Amino acid sequence: MPFLTVDVVCESYYNHAMMTEGFPRPGGTQEVPEVVVMRLPHYLRALVQLGQQGVEVVSSQELGRQVQVTPAQIRKDLSYFGRFGKQGRGYSVSYLLQELRRIMGLDREWQVALVGVGRLGRALLGYPGFASDGFKLIAAFDADPQMVGQTIGNIVVQPIYRLQEVLRASDIQIAIVAVPASETQRVVDQLVGCNVQAILNYAPVATQVPPQVKVRSIDPVLALQSMTFYLQAQGDKPDMNGTRRGQTQRLLRGGYRITQW
Repeated sequence: MPFLTVDVVCESYYNHAMMTEGFPRPGGTQEVPEVVVMRLPHYLRALVQLGQQGVEVVSSQELGRQVQVTPAQIRKDLSYFGRFGKQGRGYSVSYLLQELRRIMGLDREWQVALVGVGRLGRALLGYPGFASDGFKLIAAFDADPQMVGQTIGNIVVQPIYRLQEVLRASDIQIAIVAVPASETQRVVDQLVGCNVQAILNYAPVATQVPPQVKVRSIDPVLALQSMTFYLQAQGDKPDMNGTRRGQTQRLLRGGYRITQW
């Protein structure tokens, strides 16, 4: 479930930015574009893998190859936060990894709540990747009386009516929402009222939140639909026999062929 951690890591960046005076930027005033923030977790993951392989110095060319980004784009992205490498020598993997963790707020542990403990919610509670990346699921809530009281992944599922009580008494600023679409906005409103600043939403519905609250939505169906565009486009390309996708050919007497859609 690697995409999950990337999205939660982005939320930690926004939380960290809200609680600090900002990061070094050219001229001290330039805003960091959101698309840059979305690429930071990919750089981080690549650096972790390089470190595990014993690589000490990496060039922007090699880092770009790892994450499918041009070297120029990597240098521009990192320039929003300072200078991390030397021309002709590349980046120190350990130093850049340390700095990215600081920039993204991953040099601390983030407490996370889960709302909705259906099949998806149970899978999230059992996912081991959160803790290793600095995220600790400490509370889970559900409206189903049959789910309340169950222990999943060392977490006792609590009734939804205790959401505000528990969150206001904790340091939880990130929440994952895995409830039916019809309940999503109501749950999000409750989370915002409890000072949750970042929400990872699995419901196939857009939500309304104040400007200071960041929402990331994960919808596998939308992702699949975006891929079928390319598959459909490939349908116009003939195969090695000259037949296009979606076409069939039938051999007639005399060796003639007809194409059927």
